[in-house]
Amino acid sequence: MPETFTTNHGRDIAYHMTEGSGPTVVFLGGFKSDMEGTKALFLEKWAQARGQAFVRFDYSGHGSSGGEFTDGAIGDWFEDACAVLGRIDGPVVLVGSSMGGWISLLIARDMPDRVAGLVGIAAAPDFTEDGFWAGFDDLMRAKLMREGRVALPSEYGEPYIITKRLIEEGRDRLVLRDPLVLNCPVRLVLGTADTSVPVDWGTRLLDHMTCADARLTLVKGADHSFSAPDCLTVIETALDEVLADAP
Repeated sequence: MPETFTTNHGRDIAYHMTEGSGPTVVFLGGFKSDMEGTKALFLEKWAQARGQAFVRFDYSGHGSSGGEFTDGAIGDWFEDACAVLGRIDGPVVLVGSSMGGWISLLIARDMPDRVAGLVGIAAAPDFTEDGFWAGFDDLMRAKLMREGRVALPSEYGEPYIITKRLIEEGRDRLVLRDPLVLNCPVRLVLGTADTSVPVDWGTRLLDHMTCADARLTLVKGADHSFSAPDCLTVIETALDEVLADAP
């Protein structure tokens, strides 16, 4: 069973913590995903094998944490992640998957003294604006504004419910419109068959950030889940590099 705590914003967050040496590696999952996924569990086993401190958790409205998914927005989940970091001593290395990549960038930008490194797995910064909103036609946008939500088909099961608040609150969290200065090693990994995060999103992020030690690795044929055995090896290599270069 996971441990739980209540944030200052009144949200109940579930997490698993592996004791070990620092910096603590923190896995941040994606939109409507949870901490029981392949990548999170792979990294937990990796951490246990090398005696590395590790944390995986669920944002509010996700997995074992409290709240409704449709009540949440990027800022809420960013606050949840910051609350988790508040329970960790010392520096952290963030491993953010998809939306978790966006939230990792927000943390690294706003809390540079805490973040010793960052690995982005199919990182999707600004996806509420550049993915959802940009992809809506006029009828869909009008429906969202009128009804407060729309349903989008998902290849992972039930449709995604996209709320007006998710879109509008996300505009306060964008990271690709202003300078993004990162003072830690960054490794981005992305599959060329990813239908959610195009390759040019990865190159755009790499070009946009100001970072002395940043690399993007493309894996031919890998999809958005980035969970096949060869992809997990790429993640492990990226994390090893970040830990080796972390200040």
